[in-house]
Amino acid sequence: MSDETRDSNGNLLADGDSVTLIKDLKVKGTSVTLKRGTLVKNIRLTGDPDLIECNAEKVKGLVLRTEFLKKA
Repeated sequence: MSDETRDSNGNLLADGDSVTLIKDLKVKGTSVTLKRGTLVKNIRLTGDPDLIECNAEKVKGLVLRTEFLKKA
């Protein structure tokens, strides 16, 4: 198993990439729901290939699973 970070379509992700959500996601601990199609810019890779860090519209320091993302 490689430790490359890939989106739901298998595209390689890198620091600073923009991604789009492919599913509505509820943000734990808030009343915010990120809608499908939301563009998230300037992502940061984590040590885990299944997770990325980002800042979305109303939520800072968010960690998202790559299975819900596609490269923009």
